[in-house]
Amino acid sequence: MKLPVLAAALFALGLTQAQAQSCEGNFSVVGTPMLTGLTYKTWDIVPKRAPARVLKDLGASVSAEGFADMRIDNATSSVLAIQETSGSGRPQTLRITARKSGSGTRVDAVFVVQQGQVAPEAYVRDALCRVISGAQG
Repeated sequence: MKLPVLAAALFALGLTQAQAQSCEGNFSVVGTPMLTGLTYKTWDIVPKRAPARVLKDLGASVSAEGFADMRIDNATSSVLAIQETSGSGRPQTLRITARKSGSGTRVDAVFVVQQGQVAPEAYVRDALCRVISGAQG
């Protein structure tokens, strides 16, 4: 009888720890450098803030990171921006969404670089997490 209760408690603890994982811990990269495009992703929860308020602050954070042609799309609750730093004329794209999650807002950030381009993983992770933390209020 005690074993199922212990297993359930350990399972619940694992869920709590996964949900509490930081922006840095949620970071991942998909793709092969130089051979395919790279997609850098992360997410975090902004507690006790509505998506509309978070979205406005995300726009300011994206601008502070030096992205151009930024658009806030209220219909899709997203921020879209580009960055062209290589001189190739091939921009990297950023899309950040803010969605209601419990009593807060889940923010997902996706940064895509095209085939033949690379971006330092640690720098991208830190920049995306800075943008998301700018929405903490």
